[in-house]
Amino acid sequence: MIVLTSTPSLGPLLALGALRSPFKRPAPNADFPRTRLVLPGLRPDLRKLAAYERVCGFGTGDDGLPVTYPHVLGFPLAMRLMSAREFPLPLLGLVHTSVEIERRAELPGDATYELAVHIEKLSPHRRGTEATVVTGMRAGGDVVWESRSTYLARHGSRGAGETPRETPGGPLPVLAEWHLAGDVGRRYGAASGDRNPIHLYPLTARLFGFPRAIAHGMWTAARCLAAHGVPTAATVRAEFRAPVPLPGTVEYAAEGGRFQLRSGDRVHVEGSVAPRIS
Repeated sequence: MIVLTSTPSLGPLLALGALRSPFKRPAPNADFPRTRLVLPGLRPDLRKLAAYERVCGFGTGDDGLPVTYPHVLGFPLAMRLMSAREFPLPLLGLVHTSVEIERRAELPGDATYELAVHIEKLSPHRRGTEATVVTGMRAGGDVVWESRSTYLARHGSRGAGETPRETPGGPLPVLAEWHLAGDVGRRYGAASGDRNPIHLYPLTARLFGFPRAIAHGMWTAARCLAAHGVPTAATVRAEFRAPVPLPGTVEYAAEGGRFQLRSGDRVHVEGSVAPRIS
């Protein structure tokens, strides 16, 4: 365990991870850092929180943290682990494929929290190797929020032993059409600190094979959850199935505890919200 005294700076970590990426040799049986990073005494920056709420569509008058915001707080710690020399997957080209969140209690914006992040495992995937990163947040010694994110490094063909993910049932009824501006990636990047070039401008996105900038996966999930609503104690899941080009028009669809973000028949995000039973 390593106890940090401040939040790591994302810019240098992203640059370091990019420089090391060509030398990485991803494989599901590779070793990975077992370090657990802990950041105690964290108080959210309320100005950054307000900017995040605005760009994601959450109500800015609420006192509590949106269900996805602890991911933003823990992201620099995750990047410190994934940009390390010992992490076997290249940071460049790493794709966020899913997130599962458990919110166990209300998260006041003016509270003090302890964050902890570690890499749980590497797993074979039909397109390469997936890393699972666990982020936890405590208040008063109790775990109040926890997430598991999967990140895919593409290489090779389907690995033996992979269990394909279940695909939920068909299309949901469309509730809204959203016209996304070309600067959504830049505005979310300013609020979250995640300034990956694929999200910022067409020119920087083309350097990585995208014809246009694409929306952050966690922005698409947050925007859907802001529209859907989430109980105080809940389990949230989202799978990122296809990039969302910017600018663009998408459809938000939902029914019961399920939601989708799609363009016609193409599903970009599929997820669910369920009350958490203690």
